[in-house]
Amino acid sequence: MTPVGQDAEASHMTPSRRDVVLIFAARTARLAAYGMLSVVLVLYLAALGLTEARIGLLLTLSLVGDAIVSLWMATSADRLGRRRMLGVGACLVILAGVTFVLTQDYLFLALAATIGVLSPNGNEIGPFLSIEQAALSQLIRDERRTHTFAWYNLLGSSATAVGALGGGWLAQILQWTGYRPLEAYRAVLVGYAALGGVLLLLFAALSPAVEPQVGDIPRGRSLGLHRSRGVVLRLSALFALDAFAGGFVVQTLLAYWLHLRFGLETATLGSVFFGANLLAGASSLLAARIAARIGLIRTMVFTHIPSNVLLCLVPLMPTAPLAVSVLLLRFSISQMDVPTRQSYTMAVVAPDERSAASGITTIARSVGASVSPSLAGLLLASTALVNVPLFLAGSLKIVYDLLLYRSFKHHAPPEERGRK
Repeated sequence: MTPVGQDAEASHMTPSRRDVVLIFAARTARLAAYGMLSVVLVLYLAALGLTEARIGLLLTLSLVGDAIVSLWMATSADRLGRRRMLGVGACLVILAGVTFVLTQDYLFLALAATIGVLSPNGNEIGPFLSIEQAALSQLIRDERRTHTFAWYNLLGSSATAVGALGGGWLAQILQWTGYRPLEAYRAVLVGYAALGGVLLLLFAALSPAVEPQVGDIPRGRSLGLHRSRGVVLRLSALFALDAFAGGFVVQTLLAYWLHLRFGLETATLGSVFFGANLLAGASSLLAARIAARIGLIRTMVFTHIPSNVLLCLVPLMPTAPLAVSVLLLRFSISQMDVPTRQSYTMAVVAPDERSAASGITTIARSVGASVSPSLAGLLLASTALVNVPLFLAGSLKIVYDLLLYRSFKHHAPPEERGRK
């Protein structure tokens, strides 16, 4: 006969492992959808006849709306239910995809971009990251946190890569078989909405084990924070600066830049970003090993600065092969700061502040990234200024790296305290 205690532990661990698998599967489906969309979104909007300025404004509205909706959802998830908020987020993915398929009216497109979840950069957007990170931190041991986040990001980057490859080639093959570019791009949007449906099914299968413990539910606190408020606000300000810089080179704008500068077609763009995101994902695993040796903050800064120098070099390349080569080299180290950043945020706040801290820092990034795409759209509309977004992005990101190191080099997470 199995002892009661062992039986209870087994019944608890089984859904926990299953929930980790479901969260990873949801991350994979979501980032595949984002990758598909990132290659064709701006091309689709241009095919609708929108100017670069209106396209940039639409992307900005998407990120602003995401920030507002996600802030409420992420900070309310522990109180209203993590599974419920994740399901609502999946419905917003479907809403955005379906609306973009069914209408060409700019007002409705802007409304869907603002309310719905639409990723213009191929990276994480919406309330999902914050809630999933809080759930994973609850389901796994502390010493496995950075390693788990590294695999979480590797799967996301790999899914983005496959999505970019699939979306780019699907649009190209449809055009080769006689479809107009607008119709080919619209087919990719149909796939985006369909993957939103897959996302909804995966979240519906999660168990109550992902929900916060009763003692971890924030009550009577401003946005769920208490003693870690100062750290979270400082991190949020710095992350917002980094995201503002990154908004100039969101993946869909970068694809459009390569199309404008070198005339690359969607199939080629899909292949480029397939390789880029695979390299970015692989760098996530390497980041965990480096962080174990030199620490999270040093890994974030010392790998990020070289990647941003490379970003500034991309527009200086005279040919497409050289530009793509430098871009791929940049992607091979550009994402090492992501799992380390996520792990550091979870480590330096109290366990009952993790959902709020992840949500607030993620929203800060969304707010920071919301302004720059519209500015980038204006710059891309000018032949003389077409390279400026890349220079701005790289330079501002280097400033962020230096400020981050200065502010937090002496604020070590618990597992690094006492390390020389």
